[in-house]
Amino acid sequence: MSEKKSKNYTAEFKESAVKLAVESDQPVAKTARELEVNVNTLHTWIDKYHRSKQGNKAAKNEEHLYDEVKRLRKENARLKEERAILKKAAAFFAKEHH
Repeated sequence: MSEKKSKNYTAEFKESAVKLAVESDQPVAKTARELEVNVNTLHTWIDKYHRSKQGNKAAKNEEHLYDEVKRLRKENARLKEERAILKKAAAFFAKEHH
């Protein structure tokens, strides 16, 4: 029985391989053969790359939503204060007018 020795690839190599596979017009299998990488391994790297990009977008979106909620709460408090002032002014002028 022959033992399979797993290769360790650098992060830079993986990133370059994914970029080449995604941006190339050729099939992923052909890119994998040219890079001497197992096609399933390359597909795994591509999936991880896409998941990490989506995770970053989600984090940025959550941060954006947090900032938006913070801004809206501040605006809501200001509007409530303005409404209270207008109610008092309306009551004052209604009293004065009678």
